[in-house]
Amino acid sequence: MENLTLLFEGFGQALTPANLLFSAIGVLLGTAIGVLPGIGPAMAVALLLPVTYAFDPTGAFILFAGIYFGAMFGGSTTSILLNTPGESASVMAAIEGNPMARSGRGAQALAAAAIGHFIGGIAGALGLVLLAPLVASVAVDIGAPDFFAIMVLAFVAVTSVLGSSRVRGFAALAIGLTIGLVGLDPLSGQPRLTFGIPQLADGIDVVIVAVGLFAVGEALWVAAHLRRTVDRPIPVGRPWLSRDDLRRTWRPWLRGPFIGFTFGSIPAGGAEMSTFMSYVAERRLSRRRDEFGKGAIEGVAGPEAAASASSAGTLATMLTLGLPTTAIAAVMLAAFQQFGIQPGPLLFENEPDLVWTLIASLFIGLVLLLVLNLPLAPVWAKLLRIPRPYLYAGILFFACVGAYAVSGQPVDLLVLLAIGAVGFLMRRYGLPVLPAIIGVILGPDAELQLRRALQLADGDVTTLVSTPLSVVVYLVIAALLLFPLVGKLRRRDADVPPPPPRERVGV
Repeated sequence: MENLTLLFEGFGQALTPANLLFSAIGVLLGTAIGVLPGIGPAMAVALLLPVTYAFDPTGAFILFAGIYFGAMFGGSTTSILLNTPGESASVMAAIEGNPMARSGRGAQALAAAAIGHFIGGIAGALGLVLLAPLVASVAVDIGAPDFFAIMVLAFVAVTSVLGSSRVRGFAALAIGLTIGLVGLDPLSGQPRLTFGIPQLADGIDVVIVAVGLFAVGEALWVAAHLRRTVDRPIPVGRPWLSRDDLRRTWRPWLRGPFIGFTFGSIPAGGAEMSTFMSYVAERRLSRRRDEFGKGAIEGVAGPEAAASASSAGTLATMLTLGLPTTAIAAVMLAAFQQFGIQPGPLLFENEPDLVWTLIASLFIGLVLLLVLNLPLAPVWAKLLRIPRPYLYAGILFFACVGAYAVSGQPVDLLVLLAIGAVGFLMRRYGLPVLPAIIGVILGPDAELQLRRALQLADGDVTTLVSTPLSVVVYLVIAALLLFPLVGKLRRRDADVPPPPPRERVGV
């Protein structure tokens, strides 16, 4: 009850004209940043840090939070319509949302994503109010073996449910893990797969990989087949969700926040891990599994709700422990220190006005984002009416601009085109793209946690199964791998006809 009282006091501060203006500017900037691939909320907040130095700290953090949540909203727009993720957390939106858009249901996909973000954000903000100290205390007790086990679970879970064969899924995962190895070894400092190019010493940014595999790979694939198909404009579709859509989405909207807030609170992949696990859960629980990969609306609603709730979970850990679990959280931590404020267990006691006003502004910003994005869904969907040669030329242009904006290095454009060629070949030979993205995002973190666990145990491999959580996770992995095999054996036994009855021979 005390937290709710403090929250209502925070609303009193957040609803002042100045703070409302900061929130509106933040969500507008965040939406625009999310739509443009390559920039991202972390870069935007870093660029605004010098500008906000003269601001009131409360107004500055309301602005940053609006950018954070707005980027989550905006990132799904280009993922759904153009198959170009604006943010790495919106990769899942492209898997199911883009097929929906190509079939004339782009407006419904955008509406499902917007409502999912709103519900996930509200649930995550409530979790931040009620459960932040509890979740943060649990996150402190999770060690390197547990983190590694969770990441292996993500690898196996997503790879085993996508594509026509597990072999192709694991082959795509191997491609992603290989791309994730590019750069300097985190412990020895030795270059790996850099081919003598110094610009690759820092590795390949995940935004470049996502944009290359999705946008450039899709553009090359369309260009290769453009003359074989008739170019017809894609219909916009109805700008509202039907009863069947609502029946299919309300459960994913409610399940996503639980997954998102939990994984967002621990340093195990952030919003990317949350959206991947939500997608796997929805695919497993859906009664229409045959639609996944072809435009299942559940695959948009659940992961987008998880992404928004994950943002609140990230803020919970950063505010209560001073532990940044994502790039945007690290930049916001630097912003707190710039204003002479140290996040941690005493932050809620030392700066209650700032914290509760910031949390209250999350609710206000989410309402503003829903009001802004829901009516614009059919307007955004009209982008699909553009003829495909011009549309994909624009996609390639913005993809190159986004890739160059990551670090300002011309070599990133060459890397983008090379990864785009890999994406084209993966489509050509039927390899799913998502496991490759997972390998790039989680591969370096999994390697770091594995090495950290083995170093602490002096190389003892049994330390990987030395905690209750890691044992449970590995049992889940074993079930995911063995359950389909058991099902195949049962079906094979059922298909074997019984032996014919023996004729009795009289004596």
